[in-house]
Amino acid sequence: MGLFDAYGYKGKRALVVGGASGMGAATVDVLLDAGAEVTMMDRAEVSTPRVTFHPVDLADRGSIEAAATALDGPVDALFSCAGVADGTPGIEKINFLGHRLLIELLLDAGQLPRGSAIGMISSAAGFGWEQNLEKANEYLDIADFDEAAKWAEANGKADYLWSKVSINTYVARESIEFLKRGIRLNAILPGPTDTPLAQANASTWLTFGADYREAVGTQPSTPLEQAYPLVFLCSDAASGITGVTLVSDSGYFAAGVSGSFPTAKEAVGFLRSVF
Repeated sequence: MGLFDAYGYKGKRALVVGGASGMGAATVDVLLDAGAEVTMMDRAEVSTPRVTFHPVDLADRGSIEAAATALDGPVDALFSCAGVADGTPGIEKINFLGHRLLIELLLDAGQLPRGSAIGMISSAAGFGWEQNLEKANEYLDIADFDEAAKWAEANGKADYLWSKVSINTYVARESIEFLKRGIRLNAILPGPTDTPLAQANASTWLTFGADYREAVGTQPSTPLEQAYPLVFLCSDAASGITGVTLVSDSGYFAAGVSGSFPTAKEAVGFLRSVF
C-alpha cells in the first residue's frame, strides 16, 4: 500500500445522509471515484448507480430508527450532509438532532467501529458558536430527541443559525468521547455554495460576501469544492485530525478576524454578538 492510498476509500464502506442533492450528492460522487462502497439516506428517493438507498426523514424519530435498522453492516465513514433552510418545519431536527440520533443509534448497534470517522456539514453561519457555549451546552445536555426539539422551540432556537452552532459545539465537545472509542468527528463550515438549497434562497445566501468575492476574483463555491475537504476529513490521510470545525469559505472569515477586509470584519462581529 502506497502512502497516497490513505487519501482513497478502496475497500471502505461509506454512508451519506442527505446525498440526493447539493454537497451531499457531490460527496457521493467523490466517494465512488475514490473506490468506496456507498450507501445513501435521504427523504427524496433517488436512484444512483452503484449506490444503495434507504429512505430517512430526519424530522421523524421512527423514520430514523427504521433507517438505522436497515443499514446492512458497519460503515467506515459517515457523512452527515442533510440540511434545510429557515421556514422548514422541524429544522432543528433535520439539521442537527436527527443526525445526532442516527449517530447514537449506529453507535449502539456497533455500526461505527474503531477506526471509523464522522464528517458533518455545518456552516460558516455558526462561526460564533463559542460566544454562547453555556447555552449550547445546556441544549446538548438534553439527550432525548423530542425533548431537545421542545427546548429549541421554547427558547426561540428552532432556526438555521442555531442548528449550525449546535453542530459546531457538538463536534468540539464530543470529539474526545468519540476518540476514546476510536472514532474521529469533524465538520466543515462552508461559506456561500451554489447548491439547489442556496439557489432557492439566492438573494440571501449567494449575495453574502459578494463584495469580498469580487475583490479576490472568486465565485460562490461549488458543491464539489466542499465535498473534497469533507471526504478528506474522513479519510485515513486525516487520521490525526479530530474535533475540528474547518471553515471552508475561501478565506472570508479569516479576513474578518484579521480585519483585512472591512465588511468581513463586520460580519464576524455580528456573529459573535448575535447570541
